[in-house]
Amino acid sequence: MSKTVHPYAFRIGVIRGWKSRWFNLRKYRFFLKMDILIREWLEKKLRGMYVESIEIERSPNRMNVIVKTSRPGLVIGRKGEGSEKLKNEIRKKIAKMGLEIPREINLNVEEVRFPETRAKIVAQMVAENLEKRFPFRRVMKQTIEKVIANKDVKGVKIALAGRLGGAEMSRREWLKRGRIPLQTLRADVDFASERAHLPYGHLGIKVWIYRGEILE
Repeated sequence: MSKTVHPYAFRIGVIRGWKSRWFNLRKYRFFLKMDILIREWLEKKLRGMYVESIEIERSPNRMNVIVKTSRPGLVIGRKGEGSEKLKNEIRKKIAKMGLEIPREINLNVEEVRFPETRAKIVAQMVAENLEKRFPFRRVMKQTIEKVIANKDVKGVKIALAGRLGGAEMSRREWLKRGRIPLQTLRADVDFASERAHLPYGHLGIKVWIYRGEILE
């Protein structure tokens, strides 16, 4: 029987890098805990700003938080007020955890040029439309057409699970265009999962986007 493996973790060291870039034997567990909690908190706080990923880099006295988003203006704010406020909130969050605060915290906001080629952003778009109570089949179809229209995308798959359309029993439905070679390590497959919060329960969303092969 085959096992399901996360498409990102499966390709780390081949075509993907780590989202946390540091190493410290003495403080490893504290840094790991800090990274996980900061990432979860930022994803919750920046919901609706189409954040693709949050990467963390460390040096002995510095911590860099890199936020990749297709709406950088909303994160940065007017005259950089938003990013400064977020930086102070990160500092307070670390202090609240009872962990050692780095001397210097830098927040870098990077723009994602083609959001329809990023699985995380596409999953957030689907969740947003479902929360506006649009019919789920229409949302899936329109999103897939929008994604596959990009010349860099070779295949896309969207799966929804839960009480679709408010039905009594939960079920799973999916749509696919093109191909998604999950077992090819050089295949640039982007994967993300998201939740849509609806009055009758949560709907699970999974998105796979295949952007061709990465060859050395």
